Amino acid sequence: MSSVLALFLYGRFLFAILAWVIAAVWLWRVVPALWMLPRVPNLLHSGHRSGDASDALTTGPSVTVIVPAKDEAAAIAHSLRSLLASDYPDFQIVAVDDRSTDATGKWMDEIAASPEAEGRLRVLHVKELPEGWLGKPHAMALAAEGSTTDWLLFTDADVLFDPRAIRLAIEFVTRSQGDHMVLYPTLILRGVAEKMLIGFFQSVSALAGRPWKIADPKATKDYIGVGAFNLIRRRVYDALGGYAELRMEVLEDMRLGFRVKREGHAQRVAFGKDLIRIRWAESAWGILNNLTKNLYSTFRFRTSLLLAACAGIVVLCLTPFVSLFISGPARWAGIVTLVALFLLNLRYRRLTDIPPVYLALFPIATLLFVGTLLRSMILVLWRGGVLWRGTLYPLKELRRQAGPLW
Repeated sequence: MSSVLALFLYGRFLFAILAWVIAAVWLWRVVPALWMLPRVPNLLHSGHRSGDASDALTTGPSVTVIVPAKDEAAAIAHSLRSLLASDYPDFQIVAVDDRSTDATGKWMDEIAASPEAEGRLRVLHVKELPEGWLGKPHAMALAAEGSTTDWLLFTDADVLFDPRAIRLAIEFVTRSQGDHMVLYPTLILRGVAEKMLIGFFQSVSALAGRPWKIADPKATKDYIGVGAFNLIRRRVYDALGGYAELRMEVLEDMRLGFRVKREGHAQRVAFGKDLIRIRWAESAWGILNNLTKNLYSTFRFRTSLLLAACAGIVVLCLTPFVSLFISGPARWAGIVTLVALFLLNLRYRRLTDIPPVYLALFPIATLLFVGTLLRSMILVLWRGGVLWRGTLYPLKELRRQAGPLW
C-alpha cells in the first residue's frame, strides 16, 4: 500500500512540474503578446489614417487587384462590387475564372460589362490547367503577367472590401517604405462553434507568430502571408520569380511571405477591423474542412513532424485544464496559464468580437483541431495527393516542390 501511495505522490509531483513547464511556455509567448500587440499598426487609428473618402488620394502608385476564383458564384459578385467601390484613384481589377463549373465566369463578365466597372475590370477565363501547376498559383501568375502597375494585390474571391481599404493600405506601406504588406481580415462568424474555433486559433497564434516582429528585418523567422490580402511591389514580385516559382505550392500565400522576408525585402502587417471581411466557411465543420486541405502541407508533408505537433498541441493545450482538477502546485500552474490566455483573448476581442468566455471551450477546440490535423494527413496519404475542388494534385510532386516555411 505504501508503495502505491509513493507512486501516486511521485506522479503528482511530476505532473506539477509538467504543468509549470507548460505555464512557463505559455507565459513566454503570451506576456510579450499582451505588451506588443497594441503596437502593431492599425490602419483605422489616427496615426495611420488620412481621413474619410472625401480626403482620398488624388494621385498614388498604380495597383492591380488580382482575384482568382473557382466555383465562387455565390460570392464573386459581392466581392467584385466591393472592390469597384474603392475610393483609391488608380487601380484596376483582373478577375480570373479558373475552370469554374458554375456561374462564376458569367457573373464576372456581367459585372465587367456594367457601368459600375468603368473599364476597371478585366476578366480572364482559364479552360485548362497546364501540367505542373496548381490552379490558384497559375491563375494569379497569369493575371500578373499582363499587369504593369506599381503594386499587385492578391486577394480571394469571397473577400469584401471597405471602400477605404486599398487607399489606407497603400498609404501605410508606402509611408513605411514596405515592399510587401498583409492586412488582417475580419472573419464573419456565426454561432458558438465558429467563435470557439477562431478563439482557439487566436490563442495558439501566440505560440506560432509575433506580428510585432514582422517589420523587423533581423527577425527572419517572423513573416506573414495571407491569401485575403497580399500586397506586393511589382518589382519585388518579379525579383522573386512570381508565382511561377510557387506553381505547385498549396500554401502559396505563406510561401510568398516567407520568400519576401528571407530575401531581405521590407514586410509590413496591419490591423483594420472590417476593412476587409470574409465569410471563411458556412459552419465550424466548413472551417475544419477548409483546413483539411492545408494542414498536412503546413508540415511540408512530413508525417513525423505532424504527429509530433499533434502530441505537442495536446500537451500544451489540455494540461492547464487538467491541472484545475488537481490540488496543489499543478492547479496554480493551470490557473496562471488560463489567466494569461484570458487576458490575451480579452486583447483580441477588440479585433474579433469573440468574448474571452469562449476559452472555456478551448479543450473541445483542441481535440477538433488535432483531429483535423490527423484527417488532413490521412486523406492526403490515402488519396496519394491533395484533392481540391475536383483536381487531385499528386503527393510526390507536391513534396518535391514544397519549399521551407521556417
